[in-house]
Amino acid sequence: MELPWLGEHCSERTCRQLDFLPLKCGACGEVFCKDHIRYDDHKCSSAYKKNVQVPVCPLCNTPIPVQKGEIPDIVVGAHMDRDCKYNPAQQKQKIFTNKCGKPGCKRKEVMKVVCEECGGSFCIKHRHPLDHDCRGSSQPISKA
Repeated sequence: MELPWLGEHCSERTCRQLDFLPLKCGACGEVFCKDHIRYDDHKCSSAYKKNVQVPVCPLCNTPIPVQKGEIPDIVVGAHMDRDCKYNPAQQKQKIFTNKCGKPGCKRKEVMKVVCEECGGSFCIKHRHPLDHDCRGSSQPISKA
């Protein structure tokens, strides 16, 4: 070995690998290799100082503030019981609400397709005046 002073050994007792690009843990300050730098990988005792997570309500997708020492599951549960703005009826709103006006057609569209001649609402298949036997215009309609 030509340059033995380069690099540092991983602080994980089971690893001790010589790493030429060692990483320093932001919580405990010890040096680790790339395999042990995560808090969980080296069982960091100071992880609570840096590993701050903000739980999100699974119903309304709102971040829930958690104070130090509180258990996130309990705080989220309390939010769901008291403050949650979740509206189950909002989830069941119909998307396809514009029913086709051609007799016998049961199709519905997301957007309203209005005939310029008669003003009726139709599906994509029957949107043209010739397709829904339009009676709105007094001018003859050509088949061209």
